[in-house]
Amino acid sequence: MNMDVYTAAGVKKGSMELPSALFEAHINRGLMHLALVRQQSNRRHPIAHAKHRGEIAGSTKKLFQQKGTGRARRGPIRSPLLRGGGKAFGPRNEANFRKEMPKQMRRVALCSCLSFRAKEGALIGLENYPNEVKTKTLLALLKKLPVELGRKIVVVLPAHHRGLELSARNIPRVKTLLATYLNPEDLLDAKNVIFLVDAVKVAEETFGKKADRATEGTVDIAKKETEEQKPKVTKKTKTVKTKTTKPRSVKKSSDSSK
Repeated sequence: MNMDVYTAAGVKKGSMELPSALFEAHINRGLMHLALVRQQSNRRHPIAHAKHRGEIAGSTKKLFQQKGTGRARRGPIRSPLLRGGGKAFGPRNEANFRKEMPKQMRRVALCSCLSFRAKEGALIGLENYPNEVKTKTLLALLKKLPVELGRKIVVVLPAHHRGLELSARNIPRVKTLLATYLNPEDLLDAKNVIFLVDAVKVAEETFGKKADRATEGTVDIAKKETEEQKPKVTKKTKTVKTKTTKPRSVKKSSDSSK
């Protein structure tokens, strides 16, 4: 898998071969979905909060006696059945939406996302960028690159780059991201992903060796799935006729007493 590399002036310089461990892995769409849902769920901070009957201000006295009035039995005024009472099964701000996922599954999901975007041709390489804080310079470069302005663009950096980070935050829907913080949501949500050349090496050092170990199991599973899909050829079995032996007739012994 190759990626086009451009200079800081927006001129195409050549192509770069991407590491196969990250960008040519088996695409597991189900695992990508699980990782994306986990990331979004762990970011949730519930705000909606309804008070239950124990949090409502009011008397706990029983409104009227249980029997003898002819009315339905009634408890305290804080009951959810009454106006101004507590809310039964309402939303609570202490709700826990956290989801866990094993590290191997997270690695495989990240490699699937990188391979998926590489297969789509959404990855672009950038050789270098000057260390100057100027939004106009970065905007002129993005206009020369084969990206769609107005859609989300993610610029992956090998380390903190003051010029790119401060210039990109003034352009709408342009985000900078460190290579060690690659995640499924930013990769799948972006229209184009711009990798600095050194960022690919950092990503390979961070996720490459671990991804090889993690993807071994998924490759075996993919092979089994393809083998199961193939039609099975059954051999015709010959029927062997077996001779049936008749049971021997047993002569009855005559009783001497008769």
